[in-house]
Amino acid sequence: MTKRKLKPFVVPVVYVLSLAMLITSVFFIERIINNTVFKSEDIEDVSNTVDEVVEEDTSSEVPVVNTDPQIIRPYVNEAVKVVKNYYDYQADSASQEGSILYYGDTYMQNSGVDYSMDSEFDVVSILDGTVMEVVDDEVMGKTIKIKHSNDLISVYQSMGSVEFKVNDTVTQGTIIGKSGENNVSKDLGNHLHFELYYQGNVVNPENYYGKLLGELS
Repeated sequence: MTKRKLKPFVVPVVYVLSLAMLITSVFFIERIINNTVFKSEDIEDVSNTVDEVVEEDTSSEVPVVNTDPQIIRPYVNEAVKVVKNYYDYQADSASQEGSILYYGDTYMQNSGVDYSMDSEFDVVSILDGTVMEVVDDEVMGKTIKIKHSNDLISVYQSMGSVEFKVNDTVTQGTIIGKSGENNVSKDLGNHLHFELYYQGNVVNPENYYGKLLGELS
């Protein structure tokens, strides 16, 4: 085969083409690197945005509200005191003696707790409930009976006035009337005789104040 020699003008052209290809390669490599960095920054920005959204959602969570009410006392005035306790069969003899009522030549065990102060005071419902009964008894005075959930019934006797009627609904802490007097405990003067029934049995109210309704057993 005959050897062919490159013409003088061919060499510069080859150099120019090689240089152009090198510059083009560098340009494309730079574009690829820039695109990669941009995408990485985008991912970081999106990640930061998601974190911010999660933090905002967490801070806006609604707190859980405890819907299980606590049993409160049938009065709010701190000056009200216990003047006669519930008769407890397991109490000592002195306590039992102080919980005896005498009426009509008969001694009776106190089935509730008597509260009093120097003047009449507001009587409030210990829980939400529905009025079962309102009577004006010549012996026990005005009486209101309220049925609550979880088989609990509260009875307020020796009332001077009652503000509700049968089938009315009351909310916890609502003033249902005023303290008054009755003929069984005339010596106590102005007071409230309060009884509490759980599952049909009379219980000592002082052992139930502050308990959650759902805790009763």
